[in-house]
Amino acid sequence: MRSGTIKRGKGTKIIALADDHSLPLAVSIESASPHESQLVEGLLGHSFLDTLPPRLTGDKAYDSDRLDRDLAEHYGIESDRTPSRRAPRTHTGRSPVAAVPQAFAMERLFAWLHHFRRLVIRWEYHVENFFGMVRLGC
Repeated sequence: MRSGTIKRGKGTKIIALADDHSLPLAVSIESASPHESQLVEGLLGHSFLDTLPPRLTGDKAYDSDRLDRDLAEHYGIESDRTPSRRAPRTHTGRSPVAAVPQAFAMERLFAWLHHFRRLVIRWEYHVENFFGMVRLGC
């Protein structure tokens, strides 16, 4: 391993909330260091809607009892967990594919956002300019 300066903590993470048709409902950017489950409440503050959806589905990164409790207490949102934790496995060893359409909707949203080259790599020095580009892409 080489000694010297390292690039640590310089990443930016785009966090989004989308509906079943991959339309963005909320978008936020944060440092790449914290875990995704800690960034959900900040994301809900950047919602494009007046009212929040009554139910959210997340992948394994959002599978947290504390997050479920906080969403229910503060926002009245029920958290739908991934099938790998709540549903039993089938005889083939795979979990049911109930959450696949929601996961596909999020992947499609980010694939669509990555067609904008300025969002793939953060070229802007100021975070406000980058966040403006993300919102413009949405």
